[in-house]
Amino acid sequence: MSTAMNFGSKSFQPRPPDKGSFPLDHFGECKSFKEKFMKCLRDNKFENALCRKESKAYLECRMERQLMAQEPLEKLGFGDLIDGKPEAKTNS
Repeated sequence: MSTAMNFGSKSFQPRPPDKGSFPLDHFGECKSFKEKFMKCLRDNKFENALCRKESKAYLECRMERQLMAQEPLEKLGFGDLIDGKPEAKTNS
């Protein structure tokens, strides 16, 4: 029974969530971005490649509000959607 009362022996050390773990958006800060993304998915029969701009905007919102770790958009697969990048421009 003495082991059950050993609360003070270890202190809890918080750590950031593992990659791919997302804290919930309790205050709905990115709700409008999520709704646009979900509407795009429904309108396009859940073909996510057609909703990349909405997905990018949603992830940017989450990163800005520290609901996920900051990652370069190129690393998340949005390098071609970044304004001002040579890859995003077409050669004419």
